[in-house]
Amino acid sequence: MLTILGFAMIATFLVLIMMKKMSPIAALVLIPALFCVFVGKGAHLGDYVIDGVTSLAPTAAMLMFAIVYFGVMIDVGLFDPIVKGILKFCKADPMRIVVGTALLAAIVSLDGDGSTTFMITVSALYPLYKRLKMSLVVLTGVAAMANGVMNTLPWGGPTARAATALKLDASDIFVPMIPALAVGLLFVIGLSYVLGLRERKRLGVLTLDEVLVEEKETVLVGAGSGADAEDERLAGGSGASTGADASRSAGTPASAGSADEDDDFQGLDPDRDTLRPKLYWFNALLTVSLLTAMIMEWLPIPVLFLLGAALALSVNFPRIPDQKARIAAHADNVLNVSGMVFAAAVFTGVLQGTGMVDAMAKWMVDVIPQGMGPHMALVTGVLSLPLTYFMSNDGFYFGVLPVLAEAGAAHGVSPLEMARASLVGQPLHMSSPLVPAVYVLVGMAKVEFGDHTRFVVKWAALTCLVILGAGILFGII
Repeated sequence: MLTILGFAMIATFLVLIMMKKMSPIAALVLIPALFCVFVGKGAHLGDYVIDGVTSLAPTAAMLMFAIVYFGVMIDVGLFDPIVKGILKFCKADPMRIVVGTALLAAIVSLDGDGSTTFMITVSALYPLYKRLKMSLVVLTGVAAMANGVMNTLPWGGPTARAATALKLDASDIFVPMIPALAVGLLFVIGLSYVLGLRERKRLGVLTLDEVLVEEKETVLVGAGSGADAEDERLAGGSGASTGADASRSAGTPASAGSADEDDDFQGLDPDRDTLRPKLYWFNALLTVSLLTAMIMEWLPIPVLFLLGAALALSVNFPRIPDQKARIAAHADNVLNVSGMVFAAAVFTGVLQGTGMVDAMAKWMVDVIPQGMGPHMALVTGVLSLPLTYFMSNDGFYFGVLPVLAEAGAAHGVSPLEMARASLVGQPLHMSSPLVPAVYVLVGMAKVEFGDHTRFVVKWAALTCLVILGAGILFGII
């Protein structure tokens, strides 16, 4: 019964948010509360919620101060050179912009933190997508998939969890997986090229003077109104023609504009009064130091971002009214993301507290046919897709993987193969409603979570299967 209710709760949640019948926050809170009553443990709902909130509180704190920190860094102009570099590469070609999204997300993912990756990627590219009227779910989908592949880095989390759960060395798991992961990343870049061609066919390639708007637009984290209906439509969907459609044929590249136009086409307002060019190298050094400390684990990540945000505000904006103004500018994102995390705590708290997660995991292990024993690595790779999507990495790697590994060992499958196979589902996992970073992504890009889910699931699942296939082909899994 717990197994059925667990799957029913997850299915109900996904259907309601994808059909936009409920907001993600409301669904994350009300649906598990209702199912907790169905299970007959409504009296323990408070305990489950408190346990979930307690477990996710450090994550919420990290996201709150990380948003403030990187918001301030964007305000003061730290990432403006990155934006200019992307603009020079992308011009006004939708195909180049989508490929640039994958490359930027993959590069920034080297720090091992999904929230950081999404904040930098969206901040740099959102103005381009917005002004060219490109589909914003392409931005969120490509960024999530690229980050999902890179999330398998030893300091990214899943590899370390797999190594800990099976008492293995993280390098022994990760290093042999590099060829398969490289294939996965190349697939994401290739997919970005295809999606970019689709956007180019829909929008064409503009000259830069065609996309300059009459009213200068300033896009900063925490600023701006919500996306309109056209911005939120899914990739490839039909929409109203833009003003420039009449003067160009779709899919026909036009001039990319002159060098002077490059200087005028800015993603971030070059004249905003929050810029601090004299403090550029201080801010760059502070950011590098912060990321280094995070990778080296010198302090807990929430503490690092708390200290970093306080220092960034104090140095860049010594006057208290200016500090309050910067905090207020990013308060919308902070509230949305932290609220989503605490709502997700209700969902995970009920799943774990009622035992539904354990029941679902046991059922999935039990239904594996006996004849599949020698192929348990392949089974684990396939199961990693739904399991890491419907439960946290902790639940999968510490609760399910040891059981699968034990079953594999009985048929001669090594723990290393099982550990490597368990990493396959990460590109899909990064879009799970139980991953706090995905709310940073969709919140900053002003995309409905349901739209993002509808768009990304099929492509992310295909990316996972490509990695699994490459792993089998190379003899890694």
